[in-house]
Amino acid sequence: MPRRIQILPDAVANQIAAGEVVERPASVVKELVENAVDAGAKRILVEIERGGKRSIRVADDGVGMGREDALLSLDRHATSKIRKADDLRAVATFGFRGEALPSIASVSIFTLETRPADEAVGTRVAVRGGTISDVRDHPRTPGTTVVVERLFFNAPARSKFLKGPGAETRAVSEALTPIALANPGVAITLESDGRTLMELPGEDDLAERIVRIWGEEEAGALMAVQGEGEGLRVRGLVQRPDRTRPGFRRAQLFIGGRPFRDPDLLAAATRGYRTTIPPDHRPWIFLFLEVEEGGVDVNVHPTKAEVRFRRKSRIEALVEQSVRHALEGEDSAATFERSPARPPAEVREPSPEEDQDEESQMALFFSSPDGPSAVVDEKEPVPALEEIRPRLWQVHQSWILAEVRDGILLIDQHAAHERVLYERIVAGFDRDQAESQRLLFPLTIRLTRAEATMVEDLQGLLHRTGFEVEFFGGDAVILHAVPTPHPYFDAERCFREMVEELTHGSELVRSARNQHERVAMSFACKAAIKAGQALSDREIQELFDQLFATELPWHDVHGRPTTVRLTRNELERKFGR
Repeated sequence: MPRRIQILPDAVANQIAAGEVVERPASVVKELVENAVDAGAKRILVEIERGGKRSIRVADDGVGMGREDALLSLDRHATSKIRKADDLRAVATFGFRGEALPSIASVSIFTLETRPADEAVGTRVAVRGGTISDVRDHPRTPGTTVVVERLFFNAPARSKFLKGPGAETRAVSEALTPIALANPGVAITLESDGRTLMELPGEDDLAERIVRIWGEEEAGALMAVQGEGEGLRVRGLVQRPDRTRPGFRRAQLFIGGRPFRDPDLLAAATRGYRTTIPPDHRPWIFLFLEVEEGGVDVNVHPTKAEVRFRRKSRIEALVEQSVRHALEGEDSAATFERSPARPPAEVREPSPEEDQDEESQMALFFSSPDGPSAVVDEKEPVPALEEIRPRLWQVHQSWILAEVRDGILLIDQHAAHERVLYERIVAGFDRDQAESQRLLFPLTIRLTRAEATMVEDLQGLLHRTGFEVEFFGGDAVILHAVPTPHPYFDAERCFREMVEELTHGSELVRSARNQHERVAMSFACKAAIKAGQALSDREIQELFDQLFATELPWHDVHGRPTTVRLTRNELERKFGR
């Protein structure tokens, strides 16, 4: 019987490996730039022609290689990054497979020029379709340059799948962005057909790099996130709720400086925004994760685009909690500023001095004779609340205007009361029943069959919200007691609107995680003080105090802002000061 299994020639094996590593010019750029970062480069120049289909050149100032290493780097399974199998569990670099360079060289006209700092002359290796055609000495400053020309010249079937130069150029730029975000200290330049498309100097932090890539306004809408516990750590930046939008978003996760994809972790981060953004909004997310040794496996995807965590559920919980905690702070408040101050990049450990400068939420309301930049000395006794309350005014019977330390705060009275009621009801679910008032004359309300069924299903939760409901033949119910969230509360109207919303659904209640949240959200929305309701000075003050006693005072349950800030700096600019 003739033998059917054959050993593949090296050239064929390299082309098969290239199918995993090299999909398009952007894949080549990604591999070469990651190698440059791993080589300790501080400056990387990427030049492409016709989207990289004609040529790709990547030059760096990294450690470089001697001649022997340069030749070995073009052999399959040759790598400087692992020595034994156990090293696979703790790879701290972008890659290690030892197939990128030979795979790229197998489907292109390939040139490698490199020189280490401790050698007087460099090495130039020329490869055509996987076969080394020339090796010689070459003058070069320390570092490495790789030139890839006529990609897929010997695999025309694959070259047909490449897109036009414009699309391939965009793909190259998109491939560079995660690497640039993961390594803000590395200067990266991208040139296409002689035009500079990206020029990123080395930066001190992530926020500065985001400014360079997407601009001051987008970076100013980000806020810092940090959290840790049980050997896990999260640091990064997420978008302020009022700046989120539906549809496309920028989101990137990193582990050990390595970009990776994980829809579950992004979903966990988005859950942290619950009740602070509309359900269809998608916030920008940039998070750096650290796990204990052995807590992550990076060998589950050919291009290391995905990883596997040992304690995935715990990491998801930490990500959600960290984002949620960030949204509790003043930085998440909406603002009139067109170009807000850039946030710090929380991808490093804060210094003791930075920790000492953190201010409590109530520090927003301290007035200071030294101006808006004064910092409250936390060692001093904290004044009583009545001593730090700002002056308040009701505007058009819909908004509350507050003078705060660094400007003014405009509060939507309906949205603010929504937040107060929602958190009060959720906390009250832990008790048997919320505070309510028995009616001298009970209300009889007729419902549809579907509404009656819903009320029967949720009767217990409605009772704990404050509505004491009794069925009275057919589809009629009697309200014996109702909640009293404010003096202007219309119990019958609120109950009817809640029943209709909970029966037929709405975008708000569909975003809830469970029935408890559905009821709490619906009640907060329908029961809150309405716009147009005149309030007394005492009522204004009580609403203000209650709002800033909640966990998330800056957002209502629909995901709209409860407050908008206008700083003194913006006021001075408007008046030409």
